[in-house]
Amino acid sequence: MATTKKTIILFSGDFDRVMAALIVANGAAAMGDDVTIFCTFWGLNILRREKVAAAAGAGGGKSFLQKAFGRMMPKGTKRLGLSRMNFAGAGEPLMRKVMRDRNAMSLEELFASAREQGVKFVACTLSMDILGFTKEELVDGVEFAGVAAYLGEADEANVNLFI
Repeated sequence: MATTKKTIILFSGDFDRVMAALIVANGAAAMGDDVTIFCTFWGLNILRREKVAAAAGAGGGKSFLQKAFGRMMPKGTKRLGLSRMNFAGAGEPLMRKVMRDRNAMSLEELFASAREQGVKFVACTLSMDILGFTKEELVDGVEFAGVAAYLGEADEANVNLFI
């Protein structure tokens, strides 16, 4: 049986939406599908390192707004808020508690599992340029491409999702 492809555009940086994207990606990868998650704008947050070496993250060429984005936006999966019912920041810890109580994989475990299963994470270079993120600020193993590369993958896929 031929391998099928799935692509996901991860535009959101909301905890629950990222979780949905990672659950779908893990499920498709477990079925033997090739999966690509194209992270753009707020979706780039899951790829950001929690700590960046001063030289790599200093961003001498960054504008004031790019530096502000870098400071205000979450780094990695640990500080993402919910899209609804965030309760002034309490929603995400409550969701994590419910997930633990139900023995569900954490967001960090879903991300690690997707990477272990070979899900390809692609950082949108245009979004990186706009937000002022550098390659050094993102986790290892990420690919970098523009919209044309995503569209090429989407042309070959039998499922394309926008989350």
